[in-house]
Amino acid sequence: MVNRNIELYLKLLPNKPGVYIFRDAKGEVIYVGKASNLRNRVKSYFKQTPNLPEKTEQLTARANIIDFVVTESEIAALILECQLIKKYRPHFNVLLKDDKSFPYIKVDVKNDWPTINITRRRYNDGARYIGRIPSAWSARQTYDLIRKIFPLRSCNKAITGKETRPCLKFHIGRCLGPCIGAITREEYGELVRRTVDLLEGKEELVIRELKAGMKKASENTEFEKAAEIRDQIHSIQAVIASNKITFNVRGEQDVIALARDRDIACVRIFSVKDSRLMGDEHYIIEKSLDESDAQLLESFIKLYYSSTDHIPGLILIQSPINETGLLSEWLASRKGARVEFRVPHKGAGLRLMEMVAENARQQLEIYKSKKMARPEYLNILANLKSILNIAEVPHRIEAYDISNIQGAMAVGSMVVFENGVPKPSLYRRFKIKFIDHTDDYAMMREVLHRRFKGYVDAVDKWSTLPDLVLIDGGKGHLNAAGTAMRELSVDNVPIISIAKENEDIFQPGRLDSVPFDKSSEEIHLLQRIRDEAHRFAVTYHRQLRSKKSRESQLDSVAGIGPARKKALIKRFGSVRNIKDATIEELATVNGINEALARTILESLV
Repeated sequence: MVNRNIELYLKLLPNKPGVYIFRDAKGEVIYVGKASNLRNRVKSYFKQTPNLPEKTEQLTARANIIDFVVTESEIAALILECQLIKKYRPHFNVLLKDDKSFPYIKVDVKNDWPTINITRRRYNDGARYIGRIPSAWSARQTYDLIRKIFPLRSCNKAITGKETRPCLKFHIGRCLGPCIGAITREEYGELVRRTVDLLEGKEELVIRELKAGMKKASENTEFEKAAEIRDQIHSIQAVIASNKITFNVRGEQDVIALARDRDIACVRIFSVKDSRLMGDEHYIIEKSLDESDAQLLESFIKLYYSSTDHIPGLILIQSPINETGLLSEWLASRKGARVEFRVPHKGAGLRLMEMVAENARQQLEIYKSKKMARPEYLNILANLKSILNIAEVPHRIEAYDISNIQGAMAVGSMVVFENGVPKPSLYRRFKIKFIDHTDDYAMMREVLHRRFKGYVDAVDKWSTLPDLVLIDGGKGHLNAAGTAMRELSVDNVPIISIAKENEDIFQPGRLDSVPFDKSSEEIHLLQRIRDEAHRFAVTYHRQLRSKKSRESQLDSVAGIGPARKKALIKRFGSVRNIKDATIEELATVNGINEALARTILESLV
């Protein structure tokens, strides 16, 4: 039932674009949104429909006041929405956990003798601000490196050129001494321009200019100056080499990928230019349970690009989003040039996206591990002991899963969590040896038998018993695993299973599932461990499939034997990379001439 206050506000809403603001009874802003039609959008929150998302139910229950601002267009509404979210940080909006003032490197180009400094504030003062830089540490590293290559001054001293004694920075090579007239204004201005170019990623341009200057100095027998320029070139080339990625990427683009675990997500963004990694940032988003991946990506794009001046012409995203056209138009208006969103499906773009997605997943695991390692989370394990009615607190939990395609290349996985934290060094994987047909129960029994047979036989790597065994599956999987453990007389170890369909928890000897609050931290922990076992099993299964595919494809190419196949894989890493290579690149591999290279590409189409 909609309260009378809200009913009055709903009648006042116009059929125009704008921003709507939900406030609670205290007047606090709890949600900000934009709409192409304010009346239709806001009314949709209060429709009496079953199975509303939990977030919507809570939002509408707390809303007591609805403010709105009419705008001239949906883009204007989008801009205002971003500003208000950053201002109020409403409880029900998607927020970036790392949202803060980011450091910039400031080059005061309006000064007659520009300075270079690190700052967290931007002013409309005509200076060049290069950023956003992910952290203060990164900013300091970049700042120190730039000042070694191009030592601009960092002081605020008035420059007359008539000082008699320079400061220490001049003597250690961190300033060129404009205060004592050691460098002309024209030379200093050239240094400033190159510094800005280097900070903005125009390394190749700077290197070309430096090489020309080195040649000229050498021709004029200014060998000391030529040596200084040579060292500058080497320093820049070292930076380029350290940031190189293995994929052939042309131009400038951002790559955005998302990893999530129910109500927690991590967004990672790589900024790439001509196969060089120019930036790497990650953000944690909490309370995201009712948000789809598309909604999270849209929210991230709005918040991120409203806080940075760096907008590339191409933005690769992991999956389609609904407002691509509007976001492209908004960013193009800020950039002054076309901005395109694209979901990569093949080639270097797809491989780059996969790399960013894997980095996002790893970063999410790090965040969750740190979160679970906090002392208060040990209470979750104590609660599990009570709910499951087991003898010991399950400090060590082992989880198992099976992965196969109709029985082919079947594998099993074992993951270990100690005090809620994953221990990858203790993970184990199994190739199914004795089952050659589709029978998940038999495969689960084999895996558990091999694991606990190792314990019975006192094999070192199997010597520690878990406090709880978690099986990915229903009652059938649970019974199969329990049978294997009873056969080896280790049935004193508690065992449970978790079924994906309804997330039910089963225990041996119980007809019904264990009563769990499906929104509790305890069930979330078990789900997280189960998901990790599933991921580990699927990853191993894919590796085996990929290896088999690679072997069969290259083995079918005339003229490719074991030695050449090994050399190709060592050089390119995978058949997919070999397919993307040119004839000239393939011909650089020992034993491969142009004719054979052409045969390889024709055979792998």
